[in-house]
Amino acid sequence: MAQQILPPSESWRRIDAWLATHAASDFALLNPPATQDDIERAERLLGIALPGDLAESLRCHDGVSAWAAFLPEQSPLAVSGIVDRWQTCMDIAAENDGLTRRPWEGEPWWHPLWVPWAESADGGTQVIDQRPGPSGGRIGWAGHSGGGDFTDPWPDLASLLEAVARALFEGGDVRGLHPYLTTGGELWWDEESCEELNGELLRTAPIGLP
Repeated sequence: MAQQILPPSESWRRIDAWLATHAASDFALLNPPATQDDIERAERLLGIALPGDLAESLRCHDGVSAWAAFLPEQSPLAVSGIVDRWQTCMDIAAENDGLTRRPWEGEPWWHPLWVPWAESADGGTQVIDQRPGPSGGRIGWAGHSGGGDFTDPWPDLASLLEAVARALFEGGDVRGLHPYLTTGGELWWDEESCEELNGELLRTAPIGLP
């Protein structure tokens, strides 16, 4: 029997508790919940319903107030950021034939049914694929110089958030990335046995709550 995945609200409850205890500066960056009006307005502008687990996540936190690394390789967008990033990518794609599938990569540069939910430090966009089919809901990267990349994707946002919460409370990694704390008390994810970041010492993040 497949393991039941925690809903995003439960994973966020655990992540929130851990951040509030061990990385208060990161916890302070989390925005209050998005309203249902915010979510419905975004859906009207995008022309599609937001994935259910993304909508639930946004009802926990409407993204962050500044880029943060407490999730591995991505910083969650606010509802306004989701709409802005989607529209920007649609505009760029329309001007550069970016909606056409690239045969050598198997994906277009952008697709109207990709919902941006987070961004990387270098400006890459992490998207939830809303195209119909068995892969619907998977998470990949888009908006790079090449086509969309769904290599080894997360099956959905709920699975990613649960993996983060489990690593913080039970130890271990999230697809090879382990949690550390910087000298400033911020959460950072890196390979096993990493000792420093930009010349500053890292220490292994504590597991669970005191």
